[in-house]
Amino acid sequence: MAYMTTEDVHEYISGICFKTGPPGKVGVETEWLVADSADPTAPVPVDRLAALVEACGPLPAGSGVTFEPGGQLELSSPALPGPARAHEALAADLDHVGKALAGAGLHLVETALDTVRPPRRQLRTPRYAAMERFFARHHQPSGHTMMCGTASLQVCLDNGADVADMRARWELGHRLGPVLVAAFANSSFWRGRPTGWKSTRWAIWAATDATRTRPVLDHGSHPDPATAWAEYALAARVMVIRDDSDDSWIPDPGVTLAQWIGGRGPRPVTRADLEFHLSTLFPPVRPRGWWELRMIDAVPVHWWPVPVALAAALADDPGARAVAEEATERLCRGRFPDRRLWMRSAQHGMADPEVARCARDCFDAAVEALPRMGATALAALVHDYADRYTRRGISPADTQPNVPAPRPAHAKHGRPATSDSGQAGGPR
Repeated sequence: MAYMTTEDVHEYISGICFKTGPPGKVGVETEWLVADSADPTAPVPVDRLAALVEACGPLPAGSGVTFEPGGQLELSSPALPGPARAHEALAADLDHVGKALAGAGLHLVETALDTVRPPRRQLRTPRYAAMERFFARHHQPSGHTMMCGTASLQVCLDNGADVADMRARWELGHRLGPVLVAAFANSSFWRGRPTGWKSTRWAIWAATDATRTRPVLDHGSHPDPATAWAEYALAARVMVIRDDSDDSWIPDPGVTLAQWIGGRGPRPVTRADLEFHLSTLFPPVRPRGWWELRMIDAVPVHWWPVPVALAAALADDPGARAVAEEATERLCRGRFPDRRLWMRSAQHGMADPEVARCARDCFDAAVEALPRMGATALAALVHDYADRYTRRGISPADTQPNVPAPRPAHAKHGRPATSDSGQAGGPR
């Protein structure tokens, strides 16, 4: 068996995580807290959820269904050409699952942080047991809450056509990050009271092991994306060393990946160890052969397609991308945001005037671009969201209810309203 060296880590990341090719595909991962409509404060057993999903049969558009440690339901769409196709697929699959949930008296919670139920780990796998022990040993209760009590929406976009395009998209993804945090902030209540943060979910992530949650692109990072990610991975603490042969796992071995490769671990590092280590790193923009934008709060059900359409338009339409590059460079006063901007966006949301101005410019550019991308119906939905929130300087956090209210899980999963002719209306 070949063992990994530091050079092998750089080579793997360059060839796998940063492969280039024609951009345009879009994928979506939606996480949802689930509650009982009769008693939203009661936990919903993950075994019950799994049985309901299994009983409803194959999903019509082929989305994957998984569960997060606290029992959060996750649907992951296939990677499809353009935001309209991705939206159509995931909306169909959400409707399919939502009908099964509604029939059992369950509903999707419309916040990104469980406001009333304490975080409780339900999945008893070695991976999540090791994660829980890691965070406990480092006195980071935020890690347990992150695992078991939060929900996000992740947008997956292609790396880029070539190396130059990839670098530009990598920088844009990071500069957009604080704007996406603020525009879709939806977690201002916790434990039954306001927290003082518009995105408490982001604050919880930021309080959890900075070696694996801080942005990759910061003031100390290498300008080359692949080098920056390799250095990030090598400097991150190893969460667990696993041995699948006898199911013996060593949580928190007390070394970074670089130290393990250097001989301080119990055995040499394999390629499987590297791949597992990378899966335990959670920066807001994570490279996996595509960009995974992880900074977005789960939003009310009707609006989940909006961050997908917004991010895809700003990355893949040349006109919208030019607007976004200019607006975010002005916001960041340079190539990338610093920690203060990320935290301002999470705490103040759209009440921050600079972030709000940038968000308005980006939304307007996306509304104009989406019809060119074959997504006129999504343009209407993005426009409506901007009217409801962005142009008023607020986000869902500013109208968030304290208690997760019942909502039919199958109703209006982000499907834009249509006119009498059956064609979706364009933006007003």
